[in-house]
Amino acid sequence: MTEQRLTHVDDRGEARMVDVADKQVTHRRAVAGAVVRMKPSTLAMIVEGRAPKGDVFAVARVAGIMAAKRTSDLVPLCHPLSLTHATVELEPLDGAVRVTATVETDGKTGVEMEALTAAAVAALTLYDMCKAVDRGMTVDGLGLLEKEGGKSGMWTREKEQS
Repeated sequence: MTEQRLTHVDDRGEARMVDVADKQVTHRRAVAGAVVRMKPSTLAMIVEGRAPKGDVFAVARVAGIMAAKRTSDLVPLCHPLSLTHATVELEPLDGAVRVTATVETDGKTGVEMEALTAAAVAALTLYDMCKAVDRGMTVDGLGLLEKEGGKSGMWTREKEQS
């Protein structure tokens, strides 16, 4: 097994931005997700379009896409990237909403942070738009679901065993 090291830390242990100058430009894609758990009545309000602040799904979707585009402004050592594609899907479940963000670029570094940021901000927007009626909502399971491109190629999260 080869020794793994943190890429955002130099030989002296100090934080640094990774130098990607010598990396190849490849198509890169990342998918991240989260689940916003809520009361069934809150979910019904969202799905039926009765939320006091308006179309919750539309606003959360746009917020997630905007967040993906601004990730380098939020995460200090993240490279600013020119994204070629970003989507946020919101799927009603039983007492929850599954958030799935997909981000793509043609570049020298991956878009995992952009996908994670999109999923997180979309989930937080769901919370913000509905907190007046359900302060007990939770955002669970934020994580990378898959990524492809670059030197390390394809990675997919293994399905949890039940």
